[in-house]
Amino acid sequence: MLIQLDMESKDPLYTQLRNQIVEGIASNRLKPGDALPSVRSLAQDIGINLHTVNKAYKQLEHEGFLVIQRQKGALIHPDGVPQADDFYWMELSKALRPMIAEAKCRGIDEHQLTTLCQEIYQSFNKKGDSSS
Repeated sequence: MLIQLDMESKDPLYTQLRNQIVEGIASNRLKPGDALPSVRSLAQDIGINLHTVNKAYKQLEHEGFLVIQRQKGALIHPDGVPQADDFYWMELSKALRPMIAEAKCRGIDEHQLTTLCQEIYQSFNKKGDSSS
């Protein structure tokens, strides 16, 4: 899996790494049971601190995307990602609300916004897609 971090982004590196791994799972480039590189190896490969990779992996483990085992390292959760529950729906709504409000303030209408959402969602169904 190709990881590309933007060192100039306002988003923390561990968040960018977390998001790219989630996108890999969503696009089926990472499948249940797939092993991720070791913390040390990935940190060295992409030129970041190993604590940054560890923080991303721990967050993904907490969210149910990964399992971390002493002998095998970090694996995409073998049983797949847990399905959305009421808490997830609430968090999703909370995250989307300010983005939708800003889009509305900037003149993006409902149709444009839903079209954009559909395009992004569908991009995860394309094999090998690496768009963000």
